Amino acid sequence: MAIRTILHYPDPRLRQKAQPVGDVTPEITRLIDDMAETMYAAPGVGLAATQIGEPHRIFLVDIASDNEPSNLLVFINPEIVGQEGQQVGPEGCLSFPGVSEDIKRAESIRIRARGRDGATFEIAADGLLAVAVQHELDHLDGVLMIDRMGPLKKRIVQRKMQKRGAEAAG
Repeated sequence: MAIRTILHYPDPRLRQKAQPVGDVTPEITRLIDDMAETMYAAPGVGLAATQIGEPHRIFLVDIASDNEPSNLLVFINPEIVGQEGQQVGPEGCLSFPGVSEDIKRAESIRIRARGRDGATFEIAADGLLAVAVQHELDHLDGVLMIDRMGPLKKRIVQRKMQKRGAEAAG
């Protein structure tokens, strides 16, 4: 396993749409392991393959709090098959370090995907799990949290990320 570099906005690779995964090969399993190590090291509650420059429709989520055992969920080729309600709440993103903004999401969802073993599963999610799944699924479609902000918030975040990038560069 290896910790991978997480891409930061405005890296254009974050806008690329991920491609469906065929067979769950040893390379895909190794990618999942690297993603988990990267996500936990960051630390974060979710990570999409596109955030580390891999064009695969895979994301991971683990919303367990620090005092709970890990509950890593692997989603391969995920799709939302149902949604209800609406919620607005703060979201952060490993590709937007230091940024937290209120984002509107469905309150509850039903998602179908394949797991690490390649078997198809379907689960219902609400609360933080629903938010994390929707956030990570957006990444696979090249949609970023900044795209879900109003014009003023978007400009503020863009400036903050540009300043952060300039400071990191030198």
